[in-house]
Amino acid sequence: MRYVEEFRDSARVKALANAIGRVVTRPWRIMEVCGGQTHSIVKYGLDQLLPEGLELIHGPGCPVCVTPTEKIDAAVWVSQQPNVIFCSFGDMLRVPGSSEDLLTTKARGADIRMVHSPLDAVAIARENPEREVVFFAVGFETTAPANAMAAYAARRQALTNFSMIIAHVLVPPAILAILQAEGNRVQGFLAAGHVCSIMGTSEYQLIAATHRVPIVVTGFEPVDIMQGILMCVRQLEVGTFALENQYARVVRPEGNGPARALVAEVFEIVGSDWRGLGELAVSGLALRDAYLSYDAELRFPRPCSVTSIPSACQAGAVLTGQIKPPQCSAFAKACTPEHPLGAPMVSTEGACAAYYHYRRRSIDGVVPVPEFAVS
Repeated sequence: MRYVEEFRDSARVKALANAIGRVVTRPWRIMEVCGGQTHSIVKYGLDQLLPEGLELIHGPGCPVCVTPTEKIDAAVWVSQQPNVIFCSFGDMLRVPGSSEDLLTTKARGADIRMVHSPLDAVAIARENPEREVVFFAVGFETTAPANAMAAYAARRQALTNFSMIIAHVLVPPAILAILQAEGNRVQGFLAAGHVCSIMGTSEYQLIAATHRVPIVVTGFEPVDIMQGILMCVRQLEVGTFALENQYARVVRPEGNGPARALVAEVFEIVGSDWRGLGELAVSGLALRDAYLSYDAELRFPRPCSVTSIPSACQAGAVLTGQIKPPQCSAFAKACTPEHPLGAPMVSTEGACAAYYHYRRRSIDGVVPVPEFAVS
């Protein structure tokens, strides 16, 4: 049955590629915002099915990748403090800080535990009242409700030994920053469907209308992405600039009301630093006053230190779509998943990781055949 489903999707993807080819009459540049979309595009060779001149630009849509080095350094430092149990999702453990990553810190003896939910960290705090438990809360709007629930649950249980390092950022301000950047090349966007499933689509509708750019909320399967590209190209060709929802089976215009309410109770919107984009106003989340006791960076103030990034790393240029990963001189040479220089090489949604795993052979002149490109 699985084989039949894949074959059927293959035919649909190729049919959509042909439809895009019939619509396109001039060059266009579309940015997919989400790193999950990037991985599908690279893995299945979707970009290689598109007509010449239609370029997909990979955006900063990987929350692990855009987490600044300062936050990684803070996490490493807190995890080294006496009596601390540090909890994190697995994709943060290999992200390099200025001197080392969390996995190296764990190897040195720090009590660092990989969890599958923020509530796992709350449970660890409840079971270890004599220890300080810190959770690394990273993500876009998608994971904000779960992290808000962790703070909410800790407060209801009157836990005094639980806290979080907050590294939450919001997608719409990043889209605005890209549109307003000097030399911007992006003419249309594929927005991340999972983010919109939480927050709804009103912010994107305003961006599309104000900045005259089509935005299509898109899913993550190959068919979703090709449909999103087709919808975006149709708008570009006729000169319309609207929000469209390809992912209507999941995304509603109003989003998820209870999740939004919980996020609004626990977090407030603040300025935030992004790897590659720098400081962006109203682009991050921080704990509200009522929940400040759960802020690990206040509970464990870190001495001033200098943040450093390897000079060969061009992660910022990759995250803003200025270059593709293979155009970085360190790609697959000085920078590999075993020895990463930047987060995009080790994140499960990083563009560099996608190219390394699915396109690396093409660097040596052997171009893999995309899974859906077989006629």
